[in-house]
Amino acid sequence: MGLPHGITGSTMPRRQLGRRLRDLRNRARMTTRVAAQRLEWSEAKIWRIETGQTSLRGLDVEAMCKIYGAAAEAAEPLIALARETKARGWWTEYSDVIPEGFEVYLGLEEAATRLATYENELVPGLLQTPDYARAVLAGAHPDSSAVEIDRKVAVRVARQSVLTRASNPLRLEAMITEALLWHRIGGTGVMAAQLDHLRRLCELPNIEIRVVPTDSGYHEGMDSGCFSLLEFDDAAGELAEPPVVFVQNYTGTAYFDKDHEVNRYRDAFESIRAVAIDAREPLEQARAGLKS
Repeated sequence: MGLPHGITGSTMPRRQLGRRLRDLRNRARMTTRVAAQRLEWSEAKIWRIETGQTSLRGLDVEAMCKIYGAAAEAAEPLIALARETKARGWWTEYSDVIPEGFEVYLGLEEAATRLATYENELVPGLLQTPDYARAVLAGAHPDSSAVEIDRKVAVRVARQSVLTRASNPLRLEAMITEALLWHRIGGTGVMAAQLDHLRRLCELPNIEIRVVPTDSGYHEGMDSGCFSLLEFDDAAGELAEPPVVFVQNYTGTAYFDKDHEVNRYRDAFESIRAVAIDAREPLEQARAGLKS
């Protein structure tokens, strides 16, 4: 199974390989502890491999297949896939300013065909202007130098190419709260430009922005917090890889890919969508409010 739409980078091959190796281990009815003991590795290493967190050598894959009792014909494509796990994504150039573990998300975002996201405090990163992003990042990282902030902004801007790429641009559904439109991040001028940018993005066929009004009443986003649900289809529109939910908070990041976890967030997103409205009018109201 190749990468969707010819996307390069190592995240998807790592994820595919990890999932297949986990399936082989489960078929062998072997726990991660036993597998780690036989391979003379740590259980943490097995977990990192099976969750797509690390690249692998062909010899390592061969050793795993051997202890799992996999036939040679089953091992060969996995060994070939291991070579793909060493591919470098564009973001490796910015490894000095990318938070630990976030490169995994960047690879998933690059490979995704659909992204459903909910944000309640800040404009989603994929929709931020450079000046808005700079104001957010400078506030969040007050000890960073101007050069470091510029590089962080460059990462955020580079990510946005998935929305306008010539082949199969990402389908983005963004649910945002009305309150965040009224925050004056970076000052009036920066916020005005950001609101204008969001209004222009509303016209793109692959982007849907909806706003949760402040008087909406209860919705599941109040419990779930911010999250992104990424889906991966192949060129024929079939499921190429299982969906994954990404959650980032003040202390770190988390990924959820079990069916019941993904379905819980999918239900939350639909609950949010049910109370959200088209973004155009709230954007115009917030833009007019900046003048008063």
